[in-house]
Amino acid sequence: MSASILILTAGFAGLVTLGVPFAIAIGTVVMLVLTVADIEPAFLAQQLVAGSQSFSLLAIPLFMLAGELVTAGGLSQRLIDCAAVLVRHRTGGLAMVAVLAALVFSAISGSAPATTAAIGAILIPAMASAGYNKAFAAAIAVSAGVLGPLIPPSIAFVIWGIVAEQSIGKLFLSGIVPGLAIAVGLLVVCYVHARRNKVPKQPKASWPEMRAAFAQGKWALLSPLVVLGGIYGGIFTPTEAAGVSCLYAVAIGLFVERKMSVTALPDIVLRAVRTSAIVTAIIAVSAGFGVLIAQEQIATGFANWLASHVSEKWIALAGLNIAFFLLAAVMDEIAIMVILGPMLIAIGTKFGVDPIHFGAIIVTNVSIGMAAPPIGYCLFVGMAISGLSLTQISRAIWPQILVMLFVLFLTTYIPSFALMFVPGK
Repeated sequence: MSASILILTAGFAGLVTLGVPFAIAIGTVVMLVLTVADIEPAFLAQQLVAGSQSFSLLAIPLFMLAGELVTAGGLSQRLIDCAAVLVRHRTGGLAMVAVLAALVFSAISGSAPATTAAIGAILIPAMASAGYNKAFAAAIAVSAGVLGPLIPPSIAFVIWGIVAEQSIGKLFLSGIVPGLAIAVGLLVVCYVHARRNKVPKQPKASWPEMRAAFAQGKWALLSPLVVLGGIYGGIFTPTEAAGVSCLYAVAIGLFVERKMSVTALPDIVLRAVRTSAIVTAIIAVSAGFGVLIAQEQIATGFANWLASHVSEKWIALAGLNIAFFLLAAVMDEIAIMVILGPMLIAIGTKFGVDPIHFGAIIVTNVSIGMAAPPIGYCLFVGMAISGLSLTQISRAIWPQILVMLFVLFLTTYIPSFALMFVPGK
């Protein structure tokens, strides 16, 4: 094993274990390899620029900004009101409201943490007041956030599309059925929990209430149609759709709902910039890391080794899913996709997995990681809103995790499950 390979693997793992931020850890090992291999240090600067120049990358900060704007503009409350008048009177109805509202909000923001924050801030306290166990309330908001990366448009699919050089539009479509399946599974969990714990039902909405909720929520419900209709109608690209989503949210927040002020916009933009900077930094420095990985043939070598030791595709995919789940529980999901992307693509190619189907498998894994203990992003959002500990929410979220793993199984072994709406597949 060469010194470069040792630094790129063991060196990076060591830095991450010590708690060094991913972007800094990646940049450090790249610089060490350049020094050891006597490569011009300007290589890192060149790759930083190259890694951050993709037009598709613009969709990430724009969708994150859209999520912030939708929440600040009051559209998330409108979505919750629309969902509430439909199902609040059923067993587990208020928890179901969280799932249904998250389903629509996901089609606006594309982000799991943003979805959990928008829905959880309103419904975790409401569910606790209505008789739900507070840990369950937080857990259902966290798990509903997982729909964010699966329901198009999705930041995770944008990142994977860039890494794997695949059609982002087709990848979006591959997430629809897994996302809807997880939503249905979560609705069942809500029903079972409420029935088992004898949670009181909410009063049924009257027809005037329903009409009023949908009349007031029409602009919130129209937003996903504008974004997705524009993408698949060929009017604009996914990146342009993110910009349209931001403009739509600003217009509705300022002039229709009037819950957003011009003076609040700088703070809203700053929150989105802070989150986006972390993601973009990881992607930018990973460009150099990926070139060195390819140069040392680590990904190809591992794929060849796996192919020579595992003859069955289903076994290889099972092993990949297990490894991915364990990694996602302790490692940043975006970092996994970007850093391990070349290796994952090599494995998928070696076993003849359709690249769009493979993208659905990867992003479904990533989505589960957002809610998986101990470091899923959405868990920390749920902790901040509910005031509960990681242990308390983690104990309550396992039924939802099992639902997600079952959907991952279907996504992995039934290609048509994920590719149902993808043209030409």
